[in-house]
Amino acid sequence: MTGEWIRFVLAALCMALGLVFMISAVFGVNRFHHALNRMHAAALGDTLGILFVILSLIIMKGFSMDSLKLSMVIVFFWVASPVSGHMISRLEAMTDERLGEISVLEKNNGIRVQMDDQASMIREVSDKKRKKKKGGKNR
Repeated sequence: MTGEWIRFVLAALCMALGLVFMISAVFGVNRFHHALNRMHAAALGDTLGILFVILSLIIMKGFSMDSLKLSMVIVFFWVASPVSGHMISRLEAMTDERLGEISVLEKNNGIRVQMDDQASMIREVSDKKRKKKKGGKNR
């Protein structure tokens, strides 16, 4: 009787942890703007979330042939997910023209660091020059 309660509590904890990872992945996907960042958030949430949810099912069912099948689902998902994620990210990297335009704003001195695609060099652009370019007076 006590063993069943311990198994139930462990399964419930694993299920709750898996759901927390999946829900946080949903917020991560909605928070990020670029496709590669969204893929990263979704992949981490899926991998850990599905691991803990299926692990909770294995704990609930006990060790049997069903738990072996569920563990094979985990192994298949862990093999297939990185491969498909890599293929999708390669497609995004090959087709996205703006991927090389990485910009970072520093809070202290207002310097914008921009990656130049053609020369592969980093250059610093001050706030005044950036505002001037946005104004349309710079040709």
